[in-house]
Amino acid sequence: MRRLCLAALLCLPLPALADGEKAGKFDYFVMALSWSPNWCALEGDARNSPQCDEDHGWVLHGLWPQYHRGWPSYCPTVERAPSRAQTSEMADIMGTGGLAWHQWKKHGVCTGLSASQYYDLSREAYGSVTRPEIFRKLDDAVTLPASVVEDAFMEANPSLEADMVTVTCRDRYIQEVRVCLSKDLEPVPCGRDAIKDCTMKDAMFMPIR
Repeated sequence: MRRLCLAALLCLPLPALADGEKAGKFDYFVMALSWSPNWCALEGDARNSPQCDEDHGWVLHGLWPQYHRGWPSYCPTVERAPSRAQTSEMADIMGTGGLAWHQWKKHGVCTGLSASQYYDLSREAYGSVTRPEIFRKLDDAVTLPASVVEDAFMEANPSLEADMVTVTCRDRYIQEVRVCLSKDLEPVPCGRDAIKDCTMKDAMFMPIR
């Protein structure tokens, strides 16, 4: 009888877990920088995004809390949502206020910070990494090894090592450069699931518009 009861219990559906993890409990950040002309070619133009009307280069996709394995998202928080003015003020480095809102909603809530603190930290992180000027000097679209982009970032930022930065590709385009940072915004090695280097030898790279 005891075995039957146990078997029956095992067959019952497990209770649903609450969405999101505990805010403020994470190990390090991943700062994702997106090359705006490539994003516009892939999807921004089709969306008529105002980001694509500007001469953006590397824009801040987001500052993401990470675990050594995995990452939190959509954490419960007691902090107030950002105002439209707050999100709009981030458009100069994030392309649009809509992206700033989405990043707060998905990732910022997991930092344990207020919206204004999260955006201030995001801006500080963005300013802490030198973005190589050479990419802004391109006149035409080029194809290049993704490793060239990573090397350029390490040359411009001597504190970065190969295990602290990764380049991603999407649909044959260079997509993002992701830099791993401590909670104090110092470069740190990325977790195994955050290192996903693109190995393409002929990735597309579009010039500034």
